[in-house]
Amino acid sequence: MANALVSIQILPTTPGGESVIPYVDRAIDIIKAAGVPYRVAPLETTMEGELSSLLAVVQQMSEAMAEMGCPSVISQVKIYYNPANGASMGRLLEKYPDGQ
Repeated sequence: MANALVSIQILPTTPGGESVIPYVDRAIDIIKAAGVPYRVAPLETTMEGELSSLLAVVQQMSEAMAEMGCPSVISQVKIYYNPANGASMGRLLEKYPDGQ
């Protein structure tokens, strides 16, 4: 059972002021490769899993931005941690499955 939800908004400083879209796409690819449940939203992406694993994904995302040539990256992270009862996007979204 997952014990955490981690939402991240990644804001890389791109080389030459390039669009951030390819960089955000790379970050989402890292989440996909991690094999954790996730949900992309307009301003952040939420992942579900074990807290330590999700934080490792955040680290991988930051390192990937540097590898792509970004001199710096800001990540805004929100964490919901519930080791006793678990954490579930589905449970928190029961009333609003379509976001409305």
